[in-house]
Amino acid sequence: MTGLDESHDHGYGFPGDTDVGLPNPARVYDYWLGGSANFAVDRELGDHIAESEPRIASMARENRSLLRRMVAHCCRQGVDQFLDLGSGVPTIGNVHEIAHRHDPDSRVVYVDNEPVAVSHSELLLEGVDKVTILRGDLNDPAEVLNSPVTRGMLDLNRPVAVLLLCVLQYFPDTDRLRDTVARYRAGLAPGSYIAISHLTTDDGAVNTSGVAERIQHSRANHQAYPRGYEDVLSLFEGTRLVEPGIRYAQDWHHGEIAGPTEPSGIYAGLARVPE
Repeated sequence: MTGLDESHDHGYGFPGDTDVGLPNPARVYDYWLGGSANFAVDRELGDHIAESEPRIASMARENRSLLRRMVAHCCRQGVDQFLDLGSGVPTIGNVHEIAHRHDPDSRVVYVDNEPVAVSHSELLLEGVDKVTILRGDLNDPAEVLNSPVTRGMLDLNRPVAVLLLCVLQYFPDTDRLRDTVARYRAGLAPGSYIAISHLTTDDGAVNTSGVAERIQHSRANHQAYPRGYEDVLSLFEGTRLVEPGIRYAQDWHHGEIAGPTEPSGIYAGLARVPE
């Protein structure tokens, strides 16, 4: 599927600060998933990364499949509120669609700071009940949690599932990430959930080092920082991991997957905020 033409806004009304000259992770990810909210510069980087790891698109699909399983699991535990941080573009089978299959009254807030992702999301979500998009910085939990957009959609006195899927890998400071996740956790009611997936070099079946290096040497406005098991585990401090704990994305509740899986190079875990 072709993406957007930089010379036209196609009616999306992109904000004036949209930099279409630099590739962006949200738009590259959209390209790997077969979406259209991407520009030529994003597709060029996506193809460049694929030269290092040809399965990169299937890795993205494994992460999307993981998202669906995690959302479904939370729904089965009675959670009907979701906060998707670094959401990108809500394409087919995203959070609100899965949640609404389980409970039509489920509420979802998508959060992203990438202008194209936000504008495209606003268009796709127009007329969809109980779902909204916030342009915000996930590094500022107070801003996100106290935003009128968030407060108007979610009741933070009740359990919420916070989703951080393949987004924390774009931030270099692990200590700061721990603090950021901890501040989200502190703002959640007991019984809430935190879901994290993260690129890793521990999985020798995929060339995630090559992926990170290609991004590093590109003009992308974000770099990638794969992390090992212990660092990913530390992000769940103060929570209780749901079985089977931290696994590669394709192995997390893999019994719910129809058909074969591919190596992902992604760690995944879901944890409950204790009483």
